[in-house]
Amino acid sequence: MVSTPSPQSSSSQYEVTEEKVEAELNTLIEETKPESDIDLEFLYTRDIAFRQETIYFVVVDRFYDGDPENNEGPNPELYDPEKQEWGKYWGGDLQGIIDKLDYLKNLGVTAIWLTPLFEQIEDLFIESAAIHGYWTQDFKRINPRFIHKDDEPSLNKSQETKNTIFDRLIEELHQRKMKLILDVVCNHSSPDISGKKGLLYDDGELIADFNNDKNNWYHHYGEVTNWEDDWQVQNCELSGLATFNENNSEYRNYIKSAIKQWLDRGVDALRVDTVKHMPIWFWQEFNADIQSHKPDVFIFGEWINSHPSNDSVEFANDSGMTLLDFGLCMAIRLALGSYDPDGFHLVQNILDQDYRYSGATELITFIDNHDVHRFGTLNPDPKALHLAIALLMTSRGIPCIYYGTEQYLHNDTNGDDNPYGNNDPYNRPMMESWDTESPLYRDIRLLSGLRRLNPAVSMGSQWQKYLTPDVYCYVRRYRDSCCFVAMNRGEPVTIEAVDTELPDGEHTCVMTRNKYEVIDGQLPNLELDSHQIIVLSHVGERVKGQTIVRVQLNGIQTQPGEIVVVTGDCPELGNWDIAKAYPLEYINTNTCFGEIPFDESVGKPIAYKYAMWREGKAPLRENLVARRWVIASEGTVKWRDTWASGREA
Repeated sequence: MVSTPSPQSSSSQYEVTEEKVEAELNTLIEETKPESDIDLEFLYTRDIAFRQETIYFVVVDRFYDGDPENNEGPNPELYDPEKQEWGKYWGGDLQGIIDKLDYLKNLGVTAIWLTPLFEQIEDLFIESAAIHGYWTQDFKRINPRFIHKDDEPSLNKSQETKNTIFDRLIEELHQRKMKLILDVVCNHSSPDISGKKGLLYDDGELIADFNNDKNNWYHHYGEVTNWEDDWQVQNCELSGLATFNENNSEYRNYIKSAIKQWLDRGVDALRVDTVKHMPIWFWQEFNADIQSHKPDVFIFGEWINSHPSNDSVEFANDSGMTLLDFGLCMAIRLALGSYDPDGFHLVQNILDQDYRYSGATELITFIDNHDVHRFGTLNPDPKALHLAIALLMTSRGIPCIYYGTEQYLHNDTNGDDNPYGNNDPYNRPMMESWDTESPLYRDIRLLSGLRRLNPAVSMGSQWQKYLTPDVYCYVRRYRDSCCFVAMNRGEPVTIEAVDTELPDGEHTCVMTRNKYEVIDGQLPNLELDSHQIIVLSHVGERVKGQTIVRVQLNGIQTQPGEIVVVTGDCPELGNWDIAKAYPLEYINTNTCFGEIPFDESVGKPIAYKYAMWREGKAPLRENLVARRWVIASEGTVKWRDTWASGREA
């Protein structure tokens, strides 16, 4: 049942309004504030809380030219001022990012992922320069095309003064409580160009050469010929790129020391390229070393075509980093881009396999990027794009928006003339519009605010309520907060009744401001027009405490009526009284999650273990002595544990 907007809703205190979004975007919640200096007390405990972020992915060269003086760079032949040669530089730079930060913050962006900023080879390979940033020649220097012409590109030499455009970008981001995600590639350097391949420098000093590899910095097994052979995938070359030998400790020390320098300059998170092409032991060592250096760094990797049915799941669970969620991306593209007959069933099929992951709510979700056709090329109907964005922003995971999507950016000029259609590089056009009144800009802004205002959307479980190929209704739930979403890709339809889990009464759609009456937890006779989206939000009380411990437990399966709890030797955990233990929320059949407020026990060592309340049965406790932890004196910390075998009380 729907009515037109009224001046005041009976549940207005719980609603997401544009005014609340405005306030939220101007003063982001304190727990997302970057820490410039990490106290030893927070070592291994500080949680960067990325689940509440909205990521915006920028191909730096194609975003905005803020400093025309750096356009020609070291090799002017690689710059095309007319922006007609897609493989050449077009002028985007870090000053351009700074110039548009307020536009991005107003959009609701809280973290910006930039393509690699490292110094690249200055030559053409198959009519392409390294505008993408993945042909690095020096990991300890900044690409001079992205900074002021008089800036010092060496991280070492500019460390003391920290007066480059890059440092200004970090400062401007952190003033706005926004984060910087640096794109890094550890698998390879550069291809063969004019007889030179894999020339690698350490702050200007040549340290490796693929063609004169006396210290074994590279693998020399040729290109991958069998993509089903894991050994080839991890040791042979990807598209002729010089592939590093991870067995060489000198290489490992070099790449880790380089990344640490960028973190020391203020980088908050890392996106890691081509992770499937290196063995998991390398990534476990890399992540352990990087996270010891900066405990609050968030790391996610690119495993191309990751899917809950392939080996990428083991990587996501055991490597120390999460992944870009290609499985959900392709399901959304099929359902709303190609209008596959199975429609929303494809999306639900992916979500039904979330139990395979130890951290499904931390997967990075997206609908397109620099390696696939833009969604607008796949389906030029803006109504389909609005549906895809609403699904992305309200489903589990951390959403990532590809630059220009909010302005319907795509380029189809080469679709019929190229076997790859409008894939790379044609999915990387120059940003053209900065319209803050764009309907999709408004949608993203509202839904980004919703993600931070309602913890059910960023941290909660996801429950299908109504599903056909054309209609999808689901609920996000966490504690006493919930969010109901309904969308229709097909013809107008009326649903007799759909469960919302919302409190009874009138609720206002976040997107349209239309009013909906919930009766006995349901929306009766729900009318959905073609391409309509409904988002109803109810926000309960947030967990408050001097220190908040975010607990994630994997490896335990519960039955209806069973609740996983945390018990321990402190007041917050019931002082070992199982009846007073702290209950966790069910996320999926592999994951329980909760936020525990600590006040009395902050700064003190505690012991804890997990147990299960069971109706009509004795509690089931973990079969171990106890886990031990020191509770930090303030902030947000995390425990990530796996259930030990149980023993009845």
